[in-house]
Amino acid sequence: MAMTKWGRKETIIWPPHSPIYTYGAVFTAVVLTGLFFYCRFSFGNSPLQRFYTPSYLRSSVAGAIGASRRDNYRMLMVGSRGIPARLAADADVTGGKTPEPGGKSIPLALSQSALQHGYVFLFQGLEQSYIDASLSAYLKSAVYAGDSLFDLYKLPLLFGLVSLVIQLPFSIRKDVRRRQELRYGRRLKGPEMLTPNEFNSRVGGDGIGIKTDGMKAMIRIPERAEAQHMQIIGDTGGGKTTIMLQILRQIKHRGDSAIVYDPAREFVQRFYDPKNGDVILNPLDKRCPYWGPAEELRRRSEAKALAVSLFQPPQDKKGEFFIESPQKIFAFLMAYGPTPEELVKWMSDPEEIDRRLKGTEHAHLIDPKAHQQRAGVLGSLGLVADSLRLLPKKGEGNGEWSATEWAETRQGWIFITSLPAEREALRPLQSLWIDLLVLRLLNEPKQGQKRAWFVIDELASLQKLPQLHTAITENRKSKNPVVLGFQGKAQLEYLYGHLAEVMLSQPATSIWLKTKEPTAGEWVSKFIGKVEIERLRETHFDGSRAGRNFSLDRQIEPLVMESEISGLADLHAYMKYENYVTRFSFPYLDVPIVASEFELRDTPEDNLPYDPKNIGAAKPQVRPAELKQEPNVTTPPQPTGTPTATEKPQQEPAVEVNANGQQNLILRG
Repeated sequence: MAMTKWGRKETIIWPPHSPIYTYGAVFTAVVLTGLFFYCRFSFGNSPLQRFYTPSYLRSSVAGAIGASRRDNYRMLMVGSRGIPARLAADADVTGGKTPEPGGKSIPLALSQSALQHGYVFLFQGLEQSYIDASLSAYLKSAVYAGDSLFDLYKLPLLFGLVSLVIQLPFSIRKDVRRRQELRYGRRLKGPEMLTPNEFNSRVGGDGIGIKTDGMKAMIRIPERAEAQHMQIIGDTGGGKTTIMLQILRQIKHRGDSAIVYDPAREFVQRFYDPKNGDVILNPLDKRCPYWGPAEELRRRSEAKALAVSLFQPPQDKKGEFFIESPQKIFAFLMAYGPTPEELVKWMSDPEEIDRRLKGTEHAHLIDPKAHQQRAGVLGSLGLVADSLRLLPKKGEGNGEWSATEWAETRQGWIFITSLPAEREALRPLQSLWIDLLVLRLLNEPKQGQKRAWFVIDELASLQKLPQLHTAITENRKSKNPVVLGFQGKAQLEYLYGHLAEVMLSQPATSIWLKTKEPTAGEWVSKFIGKVEIERLRETHFDGSRAGRNFSLDRQIEPLVMESEISGLADLHAYMKYENYVTRFSFPYLDVPIVASEFELRDTPEDNLPYDPKNIGAAKPQVRPAELKQEPNVTTPPQPTGTPTATEKPQQEPAVEVNANGQQNLILRG
């Protein structure tokens, strides 16, 4: 027996070793059998049968012991003046009371039928000796219509046995678990490890679920917990994509919207449907619409948020001046409403930037007198030009799109994709798009607006998202869930520094797959938590006073060890919601492919200025015979390109790169 206080189950009596739950099941079955007997006796028997039940039981048992055994019995009689008394029949009596001499009463009364036949007395005859077997046979035939005692009460016995059989599996399992707790430890405080079925029962989930092996129902979390976000952590091949596919299928079935960051282009193949208004944001994909940062602005103050997403400070925090200054200049230039093509042109022309910044508070940032500062700021400003140069021009894209307008309609899904080779060039744009969508979706949804899910796979392949911390900590009010997938804590710490710890602690639901990162397993073990265990320690001793000694021992230990995380098999995972933890396995899920993963767009800006297959043909060929020719000893040859006394020195071409990244050809003589 235990009582709970502040989450701890405190023992108030010494735990017995006997199978108390099984004993309780037997006791309950006996009580239920007695109840069934009472119901059969009170409501299934006639009044005369109830009266003769003790005599019938005694004579049947005695007759079974000995065929000639005799005993004294008093039989029920009816009579009247002038009418000889006879044994009462079932039709002669009904429920009631008939007084007898001596203050006792018979729990029966004469029926209307007996009164009509002239009977006025109901009494018990004098004690007479009867052969038990003969009396039992008479009662069976005359009173109980040929039914034996077993026939009368076999159903109550059967019901009592069924109740015992139903209870035994639960009681035995509880006794086994209790014995295990006594031997291996009983949880007092801390997280609780549950089976998937127990997890569903405790949590009462009605939201997003995961299909598992060996269980018909999904493991589900409560719908209210969806907007509190989810994180899925595990190495490549552990099953992150399979879990995300399950989640995306349910989002699709609900009709919700989704923003899917898909670096491996696995989700776009299975869910992209242009008929539903789906959009692919990848400038190198011909299905990408036209997009311009100026079209996103509704106020000048919003330009700074765009600039912060594009220009990220280095991790070591050095040289922040050369990041913040381009942010300010870029935000100022956005006030002119340029297209991406115009922005690239301005960033390639320092004089154009000088002209637009002249007379403003930003002009000193690129002061021509501060050559090194000017070169650094202009060089950093041009870092995003390569990304903007890849965007489709107005009229060339697959229609037009803006995050601001999409946040109002939320029509279709958004897929942000890339190829591995071009991911570095597209990273600033991808981060900007996600940040923009977060900003536009932070407000509480209007009437009739769909819920928008952020599903971000391989989070570490993006550059730092300034608004991601805001999305995780403040996006609950907007009811737009965030599902993050990444390989380990170290990846987020590299990008977000000390904010990573806060971000990782915010999702209400965490799923961990196999991770072999040295510190990740230890962090996961700590994240799941420690549990206080109470064990019954048993000591045996021999000697003059042989016997056993028992004592209670309490220890604190991790619920899941680090080695259990690193040793997980593929498609196996731990999940934690609140203080409930469950371990489960799930099947591989392959959704049919309905679209191509990538369709190359012809981008002249991204084409090479040469043919990579014919590079060698443009170079002068040197024959092997020329390499082996011996030089003339008497007349030493002059080095190629060395001017003679009468020749004018030739000018050597050279290339210099300015602060904007442009190459200038100069001649040195």
